[in-house]
Amino acid sequence: RSDYDEVSAGGIYIKSIYGDYHFIPESVVRSGKEYKFRPDFVIVATKALPEINISEMIRDSVHPGTAIVLLQNGIDIEPVVADNFKDNEIISGLAFVCATRTGYGKIDHSDFGRIVLGTYPSGISDKVKLLVGMFRSAGVPADTDEDVIAARWKKLLWNAPFNPLSVLCGGADTSEMMRDEKVRKLAESIMREVTQVAAAHGHPLDEALIRKNIKDTAKMKPYKTSMLLDYESRRPMEIEVILGNAVRIAEAKYVPVPHLQTIYALLGIINNKNLDNVL
Repeated sequence: RSDYDEVSAGGIYIKSIYGDYHFIPESVVRSGKEYKFRPDFVIVATKALPEINISEMIRDSVHPGTAIVLLQNGIDIEPVVADNFKDNEIISGLAFVCATRTGYGKIDHSDFGRIVLGTYPSGISDKVKLLVGMFRSAGVPADTDEDVIAARWKKLLWNAPFNPLSVLCGGADTSEMMRDEKVRKLAESIMREVTQVAAAHGHPLDEALIRKNIKDTAKMKPYKTSMLLDYESRRPMEIEVILGNAVRIAEAKYVPVPHLQTIYALLGIINNKNLDNVL
């Protein structure tokens, strides 16, 4: 039995701080060709990896009037999809949540849980408002943001330091990283570089967000980052969308980012060696 069959038959079991529940989808399909309807929204919630061709994955599911929702990590992930679906609305989305897939159809939600959506490249369309309303009606905290690209940079403020450092620190969770003064200062330096690149990209961020991120992380329940979980499971890590794209934008804008460049280079080697060991 495939994981499609497992989820279709048994549903998804979610252990959550908001209350445990069992979700049974109406159907689980492998291809949009199996749909008997034209969806208003196609929500992409895969890992953002170079080897995953999102446009080809969703092509059979996208119709005139379908809005494509990219609910994924990273910066600068929208252009390739927008280029391939010029007549469809692109909605960019961010999930601020500590959640781990512990097995097929099993999710452990340990902290936070909020979604931010906006029209790409800017604005708030009627479809964005509709989707946010549907999330809220289901009990999921959701907000809109007119500058969703800036919202992505804000999330990158956290992802850029803590995801890579959790791996480079030998498997440290958030509490372990925050207890180490040197690691905490390094995280702050990486965040500062992110703010500089974001400003050069046309989306300046308030430096007070650095202090807020540090403060919030210190209060967070001990959490293994998604990049660390991927590393431990010997899955590809989201290095390009979290680090690579930011470094490339920095280089194009002539912004020096020595810390980002260093962790990007180190993570690349670690990722390749980790995947080589799977073969």
